[in-house]
Amino acid sequence: MEILPIPADSFKVGFIGAGKMAESIARGVVASGVLPPNRISTAVHSNLNRRDVFESFGVNVFSSSEDVVKESDVVIFSVKPQVVKKAVTELSSKLSKNKLLVSVAAGIKLKDLQEWSGNDRFIRVMPNTPAAVGEAATVMSLGTAATEEDGALVAKLFGSVGKILRADEKLFDAVTGLSGSGPAYIYLAIEALADGGVAAGLPRELALGLASQTVLGAATMVSKTGKHPGVLKDDVTSPGGTTIAGVHELEKGSFRATLMNAVVAAANRSRELSQS
Repeated sequence: MEILPIPADSFKVGFIGAGKMAESIARGVVASGVLPPNRISTAVHSNLNRRDVFESFGVNVFSSSEDVVKESDVVIFSVKPQVVKKAVTELSSKLSKNKLLVSVAAGIKLKDLQEWSGNDRFIRVMPNTPAAVGEAATVMSLGTAATEEDGALVAKLFGSVGKILRADEKLFDAVTGLSGSGPAYIYLAIEALADGGVAAGLPRELALGLASQTVLGAATMVSKTGKHPGVLKDDVTSPGGTTIAGVHELEKGSFRATLMNAVVAAANRSRELSQS
């Protein structure tokens, strides 16, 4: 059967799962003008608070997931990994080849999603939690029958909540170790910088504000200048100055090696969990 393209000017998106990630993506899509809220839907079965949240910015809320699938051209499974199989299999009879299916469930492989749904037109997407503030680092991989046009459409949707890149699915465990778990590493770094500021005599609120803005500014310098982080580090490290004294302490504490080890450990754990 011929796969029909998703109508670019009129397609509708439905979320199976009405949690925080679905909310973040839906809000981003609406705020960026990619879709009006009346072309987005989800289903809320019991938690009336989640119904109120989605209805507050104009999203259609149904009482059943079947209604969401019926109304949607693009169906995004945004449920927890432990229930995604049940969610997909229960809806499999409604998931025709003319619908583009997307999963944001961590650790669930395309081959399983395609088998459970009976539909190879699937795209696996891995955003991270900064999607909530429009600054996600997202990676996607296309399933067997997903087209380049499908990929472009999904990139447009998820690009509304940050940056989206494309990678082979075999790299997703490493992606988990870096961008999936990475925000936690940076939160620790911000907390430690702020504690250092307090130890040096700064008030707590001032120290935390400076630490968080410093990390944001440094990250923006990397992304906007295109310069290697090492070059940017050298730019602020003058001979015999304060910065090289601080960098020296970080090197003595194996700062870089510890971050590298954290990424590898998280990637290995992701690999273990996906095989269990």
